[in-house]
Amino acid sequence: MFIRLFPLWLLFCTGLALYHPPLVVWFKGDLIPLGLGMIMLGMGLTLTFADFERIFRLPTRVLAGFVIQYTVMPLCGFLLAHAISLPLPLATGLILVACCPGGTASNVIAFLARADVPLSVTLTALSTLLAALITPAWTYVLTDTQIDVSFTQMSLSTATVVVLPVLLGLLCNAFLPALGAHLQKIAGPVAVVFICLIVASITAQNQDAIFQAALPIFFAALCLHALGFAAGYALMWLLFRNHADGAIVARTVSIETGMQNSGLAVFLALKHFSDPLTALPGALSSVIHSLIGSALAWHWSRKTVYGSG
Repeated sequence: MFIRLFPLWLLFCTGLALYHPPLVVWFKGDLIPLGLGMIMLGMGLTLTFADFERIFRLPTRVLAGFVIQYTVMPLCGFLLAHAISLPLPLATGLILVACCPGGTASNVIAFLARADVPLSVTLTALSTLLAALITPAWTYVLTDTQIDVSFTQMSLSTATVVVLPVLLGLLCNAFLPALGAHLQKIAGPVAVVFICLIVASITAQNQDAIFQAALPIFFAALCLHALGFAAGYALMWLLFRNHADGAIVARTVSIETGMQNSGLAVFLALKHFSDPLTALPGALSSVIHSLIGSALAWHWSRKTVYGSG
């Protein structure tokens, strides 16, 4: 129940951060990558090497979902940032969010939405493990004309706080199954706590900027994730509409595309960009995609498993 209420906890903590920033503003500096590392460790603890067998058993589904995730969102982020004429730090932050891998909460939402959870886990894991290369590369391509982004340093940062903790959790499950099973029981709640702390802290630190630029950045983030959910569903349904479980596959990729690893976006923004406002889209993004994902999960959970969507 604690994890199912994740969007409400996130909304509550964000509101608390705006109302009384000192309650959460202390969570900053090295605590943010530490928190993100704990979140990704928790994700790794939910995985086994068997999960990756799906890549070889159903390669077309995994490849299609992966390509949609890493093309739709970066391009939508880039186009929206320019269409809305966001200030440079906010535009960069929005593009950074769009270039990140699937969100850590997407597997929970996939379960609640009666989607294909193994496919969701596989896509999240694959996009996360390759994020050390793809996220910096996309960010460099889409922002290089305006900002000097170090591809190498961003890749190392992503590998350190994302890939290594996931691999550690995966290896723990493989070689220390008893310990892994014990840690899995607390991994979910711990991840929820750290996600809420990261988002609330960034919100608190940028309280004035949020009130000044709330409408354009909120609108941009809302459009980004709405487009991600919609495009992910539509493209995957077109590709697999003739399959018996085509609607379920479409739901899954919709969730994986629409929900980004906003915590990673916040960490990379704070570490590699001088203006702290670059982290603001990532903080707002986490709240927005969690609420949209939860609403879709509620809607889809009321439909038949092999219905029309």
